[in-house]
Amino acid sequence: MEKVAIPHHLGRVSPVFDVARNILMVSVRDGLEDKREEVMVDVLDPFLRARKVSDLGVDVVVCGAISQPFEAALSAAGIEVIGFVCGPLEEVVSAALNGTLGDARFLMPGFAGPRRFRGRYGKGRQR
Repeated sequence: MEKVAIPHHLGRVSPVFDVARNILMVSVRDGLEDKREEVMVDVLDPFLRARKVSDLGVDVVVCGAISQPFEAALSAAGIEVIGFVCGPLEEVVSAALNGTLGDARFLMPGFAGPRRFRGRYGKGRQR
């Protein structure tokens, strides 16, 4: 089983991971949603926040913009980061599950660079 965490606000992916408090955790088993859990993460220090997310058993974070210190802290904790994703929360969850998270409609405006994805989340695109 794998846990995917998506910070969100008002039904959409939060625009900035660094200050997002509400996180939807989706447990994925055999490519299908197994369980959902809402958690609040109010720690702002990058390494303490990464530890909190890691302690929740998260394997992948799908988020909007993320600063380099936060991304580095999550990566150091063994968590894959798929950043610069935007869109309605339910559509992003569905895209993560069906491997279409790499579609252009989920790319944050103003971010033109390629992104890195595991094959099952975005059909193998590389950063």
